Amino acid sequence: MTTESMSIFSPALSSRFDALVLKYPIKRSALIPMLLYAQDEIGYLSDAVIDEIAERLSITPLDVRNVASYYSMLRFKPVGKYNVQVCTNISCMLRGAYDLFEHLQDNLGIGHKGVTADGLFSLEEVECIGVCCWAPAIQVNYDFHDELTNDKVDEILATYKAKAAGESTNA
Repeated sequence: MTTESMSIFSPALSSRFDALVLKYPIKRSALIPMLLYAQDEIGYLSDAVIDEIAERLSITPLDVRNVASYYSMLRFKPVGKYNVQVCTNISCMLRGAYDLFEHLQDNLGIGHKGVTADGLFSLEEVECIGVCCWAPAIQVNYDFHDELTNDKVDEILATYKAKAAGESTNA
């Protein structure tokens, strides 16, 4: 895909993709980084995202989808503005992660991979997020929160709600 072609991605990301493809002797090797960057910008891997990445790498959309479907961190549906991931791996599980996950489900009114009606939060149970020493832990987008209790989780959600409300009044 040339820079003159229409792209669903921002000009900055399109340029980044162009440079990324040149770094690898086989273009296909850029697939996973491209999927991650695209997901960060668009929010999920839509059919249009998959089609454009396939075109950029000269592979089929099915090839892209097959790779993307292997990785649990890649999504094919939109998530909330704040994607709450609850680690339930062994360290977190032993320190109350399932109770925390249940509390979040009740508080948000959604289940695993659900999105709140206002689109503000999504919730999912995930494997290790790499903060075992400070279990139980959650990740909200790219922010880690650890050594949690139900009360601390409520405070965290309130902070994100306030942040979203502040952004909407500034818009």
